[in-house]
Amino acid sequence: MSNERQLRFLVVDDNEDIRDVFCRLVERAGHVASTAYDGQDAVETLERDRFDVMLLDLTMPRMTGVEVVRWLRDRPDVAPALRIVVISAWAGENRAVLQELGITTVMQKPLRIQQLTDLIAETLRDLES
Repeated sequence: MSNERQLRFLVVDDNEDIRDVFCRLVERAGHVASTAYDGQDAVETLERDRFDVMLLDLTMPRMTGVEVVRWLRDRPDVAPALRIVVISAWAGENRAVLQELGITTVMQKPLRIQQLTDLIAETLRDLES
């Protein structure tokens, strides 16, 4: 596994503690993590940098997670290969909208280490194929 590709994650959550925990988990797994504190910050970051995976909260000020996904769908050139993973304490009320937008991976908060490990392995497999 020493030849394993290093993934770039964008962690988007308005809760600083959650951002810090997710970043530590990503970095301990040997990957790179950047953060955005809300949806508006996320779109500005996505316009500047490229990422493999975005861990996205739904409920945030200025611009929600759903609004971020809609923004990305209207701009397919910004992040064409970005894997969007919604991480929310309650995504149920938005499940239909998320499916409509093509979001297939939704994880419950609190995120478990094994969930992140599985996500990384799956993303690496997808990128290899």
